[in-house]
Amino acid sequence: MPLGLDNLDFAVLCALSLAVAAYFYKDKFAELFASDESISVVSSSGSRDIVHVLKENNKNYLVLYGSQTGTAEDYAKKFAKELTAKFSLNVMCADVENYEFDHLNELPSDVIVSFFVSTYGEGDFPDGAVPFEDYLNTLEDGDLSNVKYTLFGLGNSTYEFFNGAAKKAHKKLSNAGANLVGIYGEADDGAGTTDEDYLSWKDALLEELKTVLSLDEHEQRFEPSFTYKVLDSGVTDTVSLGEPTAQYMPTAKLSYNNEGKQLGPFDGTNPYVAPIVKSHELFTSKDRNCIHAEFDLSGSNMKYSTGDHLAVWPSNSDEKVKQFLSCFNLDPETVFDLKPLDSTVKCPFPLPTTIGAAVRHYLEITGPVSRQIFSSLVQFAPNDDIKESLAKIAQDKDLFAKDITSRYFNLADALLYLSNGSKWDSVPWNFIVESVPHLQPRYYSISSSSLSEKQTVHITAIVENNANPSSEKAEPVTGVTTNLLRNIQLAQNKKAVAASNLPVHYDLDGPRGLFKNYKLPVHVRRSAFRLPSNPATPVIMVGPGTGVAPFRGFVRDRVKFVEQQPNVTLGKHLLFYGSRNQDDFLYASEWPDYSKKLGGAFEMIVAHSRLPDQPKVYVQDRLIEREKEVYELIAEKGAFIYVCGDAKGMAQGVHAALVKILSNGKGITTDEAAEIIKMFKANGKYQEDVW
Repeated sequence: MPLGLDNLDFAVLCALSLAVAAYFYKDKFAELFASDESISVVSSSGSRDIVHVLKENNKNYLVLYGSQTGTAEDYAKKFAKELTAKFSLNVMCADVENYEFDHLNELPSDVIVSFFVSTYGEGDFPDGAVPFEDYLNTLEDGDLSNVKYTLFGLGNSTYEFFNGAAKKAHKKLSNAGANLVGIYGEADDGAGTTDEDYLSWKDALLEELKTVLSLDEHEQRFEPSFTYKVLDSGVTDTVSLGEPTAQYMPTAKLSYNNEGKQLGPFDGTNPYVAPIVKSHELFTSKDRNCIHAEFDLSGSNMKYSTGDHLAVWPSNSDEKVKQFLSCFNLDPETVFDLKPLDSTVKCPFPLPTTIGAAVRHYLEITGPVSRQIFSSLVQFAPNDDIKESLAKIAQDKDLFAKDITSRYFNLADALLYLSNGSKWDSVPWNFIVESVPHLQPRYYSISSSSLSEKQTVHITAIVENNANPSSEKAEPVTGVTTNLLRNIQLAQNKKAVAASNLPVHYDLDGPRGLFKNYKLPVHVRRSAFRLPSNPATPVIMVGPGTGVAPFRGFVRDRVKFVEQQPNVTLGKHLLFYGSRNQDDFLYASEWPDYSKKLGGAFEMIVAHSRLPDQPKVYVQDRLIEREKEVYELIAEKGAFIYVCGDAKGMAQGVHAALVKILSNGKGITTDEAAEIIKMFKANGKYQEDVW
């Protein structure tokens, strides 16, 4: 035995060591065990091997997705449902995060796997799909020669590395010998064509699959993934009323450490219900609003870093809930339960629950409408005339764009328009649950500093409440979370909500009063948007509108840093900020104070685009005006560049301005300058947080 100990001594020593470790790392252990509830059972045998699970459940088609915000997941599930409805295939649809793929080449030869992969950041895989990317990187020639696959990527062409994750997956799969069925498809959110890109790819692929798999197509019919049961017991403590997760149910118990802090991990499956301790209006404009909100994380063990994002879990407004329930003639008090028909299917939200709670807290009822759901709804049309109209518009993308998309209709809007107000009470509730996407968190760039506000997170949100461009009589186009934040801001500051001409209103108390006193579920999403580690490195920040949010955090970070280390010399920090005019100049009173505290190390350059009798000036124009200084900072002093805000217009304009500045300064072509910018993005010297 080591150190001359006998067996008993050694056993006692090990036990004491474990006890000491348990004491010092008790919070970590508590986090680990507290998270067990959020781990989905993916197999009746507990296996995580994708091929084993597929065979165990007698599946003959595999659909896999890697999704950051839920879009790829939504399209994967639509595709899986259509395969089942049209061809009676036994489809397994799953998140790549939940499985292992070492035996993927052992798939039965008649099974095809369809991948849906979204791109996050600079051509990166979604957070949950990183282990799958690691698996792809281990593959060698011939490793997947038995695999037949299809692939659809979801991305945004305004980003430098458009659909980067899907392209990487396509290359790795192909190099490993996997055989592509049909064509590699791409969606472009930057052009606003994601849905039509998907439908074009899908329609062509289904024709290919009919040949490859010898499929017989029949009239589309709904094949449920769950058994649906109405419960007569009424609302009890075991019935969810809209709690974000089962941990917040009355029958559950949240986990706390010995300091009384609620334990995580807090992520996209498990939020922390955080108090909004302060909120106020930032605009002085009469027709637009922007809310500053401060979330207190001190009751949890959640941390954030400057530059991260805060995910806010919203609920739907009273008006939209009422409209949706009326459209489908649903009773909000109905208590129901869902049971998966096999172990590969996960329940979409806490169950049992009520129809009203599901519509308010769990379903994305206000999002844009897809043509595909119209095809699925034909079988439930109220009468033959509506059925004919629905089928026609579902097959004609131009007619759909004219009659539905251009009017900014949500699902209830569209169906009531097509039926001239007649209710769609023949649509089964379980079809609605499986066809309407799950309500997703909304992400906001954090505008505070983790150095100066360690346990408080600030966000800055423009309230989406715009006139519907299709008609003066049409309902305004409203954002879900931003209008919720405005409702809270008005109530918190004792301003009459009724007198504020709000387009929508919310239940601010939440399920069983969980959100009383201005609370909302949140979690932090990590970001690569970080200041350089060397404070002497110059920084160029470009952020018009709410794009200035993370830069407020950056500047506050530097102010605190200088307070803590006054002898450290900062590099030049230039902030190019744009607003329409003084009415929407965000945090106008704060910037002079930051300049005073940071001295010559910080300078803010402002561009106003809508001043009376003045030409429009944008941030990219200000960059060109400061061309010599910007070039010197980038080319001679190694400045880091950060851009935040609109991806389609502003970010491209800034990119073009910087290409011009480098081209002029170095005496090279714009193509050569663009390659330098591309290299900066690849090595992290040029970072974007754009949408």
